[in-house]
Amino acid sequence: MTVTLSVNGRQHRLDVDASTPLLYILREDLGLNGPKYGCGLGQCGACTVHVNGEPVFACLTPLAALEGRTVRTVEGLGSADRMNKLQQAFVDEQAAQCGYCISGMIMRAQALLDRTPSPTDAEIRAHMQPNLCRCGTHMRILRAIRRAAGSAK
Repeated sequence: MTVTLSVNGRQHRLDVDASTPLLYILREDLGLNGPKYGCGLGQCGACTVHVNGEPVFACLTPLAALEGRTVRTVEGLGSADRMNKLQQAFVDEQAAQCGYCISGMIMRAQALLDRTPSPTDAEIRAHMQPNLCRCGTHMRILRAIRRAAGSAK
C-alpha cells in the first residue's frame, strides 16, 4: 500500500503494509529516533507523538489510520540548538535522568500546553498519567511543565 504521510510538516510517500505501527515507520523509514520503543503495548508512553495535535502511542497506531492526518514528533518541536520553551524547561529543570521517557513526556506535555496554556497541577498530573518514568523524575517533569507554562513554583 502506498500512503502519503505528513510528519513534522514534510510529506512522505511510503510503500508499506498498512498495519505497520507508526513507531516503526518513524524510526526505521524516516530516521526519527525521538519516539522510543518502550513496551510496545501502549502502557509506558515512550513512543508518544501528536496526531492532529492529540497525543497518541505510536506503537499502537497503524499507518492505515493516518491518511490525511498530520504527525508531529519531538524533532518537530525544536532542535538541540533551537529548543522550544518546553524542551528548554526540561533541560533547565534537569527533568531527564536516563532520558528514555523524555521524548514521550515532552510530546504529551506539549499537547496539554497547546490546549491549556496555564494548567493547574491537578490538570498536569491527570494529563501526564499515561506516561511513565522509571527513574522517578516526576517532580522535575512537573516543574518543567510549570516553568514552560510560566507558573514555576
